[in-house]
Amino acid sequence: MADALRVVATAEGGWATRVTMRSHDLISDEPATAGGQDSGPMPTELLCAALASCFCMALVFAAAKRGKELPDLSVTVDAERAGRDLRYGRLRVEAEAAVATDELARLVKQARRFCWVSNTLAEDLRVEYFPTVLHARPLS
Repeated sequence: MADALRVVATAEGGWATRVTMRSHDLISDEPATAGGQDSGPMPTELLCAALASCFCMALVFAAAKRGKELPDLSVTVDAERAGRDLRYGRLRVEAEAAVATDELARLVKQARRFCWVSNTLAEDLRVEYFPTVLHARPLS
């Protein structure tokens, strides 16, 4: 895994945004009920997708290190809003697989340290914002 990542979002009209990472593109949008065209997942769904997919990979990695498999593995993330704030106050990660409960519980605990997204969200994350003016013109 690279030490640094770059993801670029470009406005596509309305609420739709083209998101480019490495050689992959996806569209993020809002549902019609929020004024979007529903042409792709919402950014908050992408956040949960990042956590679910990364933790799923971490579980596969933790199991493989122990010579085990996790048949029918799936990871579900449920997000609960923090009151009326524009953020989530709780993310619930549920792992499911066709193995014994105690075995899966051990692997969940072990996998937690391999999940980049979990590790990032669990720490004090510094987010910095920088405006860059391409050409001076008033916003319409």
